[in-house]
Amino acid sequence: MKHATFTDGSSPIPLNTLFCVGQNYAEHAKEMGSTVADTPVIFFKPVNAVVTDGAPVIIPAITTSLHHEVELTVLIGTGGRDIPRSSALSHVAGYGVGLDMTMRDVQSAAKKAGMPWATAKGFHTSAPLSPFVPAARVPDPQALEISLAVNGALRQRTSTATMNFSVAVLIEYLSSVFSLESGDVIYTGTPEGVAAVTAGDELAAELHGLVSITHRIVAR
Repeated sequence: MKHATFTDGSSPIPLNTLFCVGQNYAEHAKEMGSTVADTPVIFFKPVNAVVTDGAPVIIPAITTSLHHEVELTVLIGTGGRDIPRSSALSHVAGYGVGLDMTMRDVQSAAKKAGMPWATAKGFHTSAPLSPFVPAARVPDPQALEISLAVNGALRQRTSTATMNFSVAVLIEYLSSVFSLESGDVIYTGTPEGVAAVTAGDELAAELHGLVSITHRIVAR
């Protein structure tokens, strides 16, 4: 069983469901040729796709276009159903940074065929995930900055203030459809600047001033 860990050494929490939010930044939606949806776009990754700081990200043999997507991650501490926006943040145990690694060519082919694209998002090592900063240290999750550098060159950087759907709104929405539980993680979406990586590249993702992770891309 994989666990969410904390930067202050608090007791780990078993990981549960990984909820992922698609196109939650307007500029990313634009670069993907899409428009912002009226409600959050949700997909999933399996928990066994999680890798922790320093672990390799393995390129599946079926892709020739593996892309990086840096994201603010949110760990649910107290679950619930129909959680109101006004109290949503009280259900958060911590905040971190993660990477939604995506086989873009596989995803595009599936979309074109009108088929699901779970393979493109949920493959082995597709969910790098940092330790979590306790929620008490983050007064406002919409006042954070995330970034990603590849081989030392900045690729993505944004303020979470520019998210289309805030953390509180995402929790409200998810809990109206699903039962949230302790150990659930929300990957809250990526900003513009997604691009391909190749074997040997080093990815450094950061939730500025709080936590960071580094991963090397390797061929299968």
